[in-house]
Amino acid sequence: MRTAVKPIDEQEKQNVTDIYGHRLKLGVVTPSVNTVVQYEYDRMRPEGVTNHISRIHVPNITTDNDDALLQSVTDLDRALDNSVESVLTAEPGVIVLGVSIEAIYGDPAAGGAIQNRLRDKFNEPNLTLIHAGDALPAALRAYGIEDGPISILSPYGPQGEPHLTSFVEHCGYKLHSVRHLVSDTLVKIAHNPPERIRPEVDALAESGPQAIVQFGANLPFGQVAARAETELGIPVIAVNTATYWYALRMSGIDDKITGFGRLLSEF
Repeated sequence: MRTAVKPIDEQEKQNVTDIYGHRLKLGVVTPSVNTVVQYEYDRMRPEGVTNHISRIHVPNITTDNDDALLQSVTDLDRALDNSVESVLTAEPGVIVLGVSIEAIYGDPAAGGAIQNRLRDKFNEPNLTLIHAGDALPAALRAYGIEDGPISILSPYGPQGEPHLTSFVEHCGYKLHSVRHLVSDTLVKIAHNPPERIRPEVDALAESGPQAIVQFGANLPFGQVAARAETELGIPVIAVNTATYWYALRMSGIDDKITGFGRLLSEF
């Protein structure tokens, strides 16, 4: 005997939301060469929040010189709009830029300009773009760090240091020291194991910064940062953790999540 399904009345229709993403749908745009963002974002995802990944098509170029790094940023910016257009069809609450370099390269306020461009192009005046350029200073303030020396870990070469300096100073801090995990290609950034990353973090900590901040969203750093923070006694902020935390908090999601450091578990 079949049981009839009760139709949804008009009042119920108004209350129906996405079944899995009933609290928040995050549209995430990240480079096609990035193998870390999707994994780490999914591990940080609270119940009722869903991540919807759209890939920014870019070639897997070398990252050992300034021309190559600049070309990578150019490639990202050229392909970004199509990726955003694709994920907008899922009607996400916000768009998360799962790549850190584009938000600050050449202009420490580049992320805001990208948001304005996307709003105009897609006629979405309320489109919110969550990016590292806003998330990292917000994370530092959450820890109570308002000024002082900040050290940075980067997966690129020294050629990117002027852009990092400009960004840090734009946020009101001083760049104390930088360690560069030079990777051969964009894909190989994700090949750096913890035993290679951690000594660089320890070396940064020895110079006495108020905090260590990591750039490069394809560097598998979230859990390394959490362990280092506990053992070193200073904030160690992974860019993916900060960006995802900021997306949640800006969307009214206050869940405390363990395993990725104090930022997500306390603030």
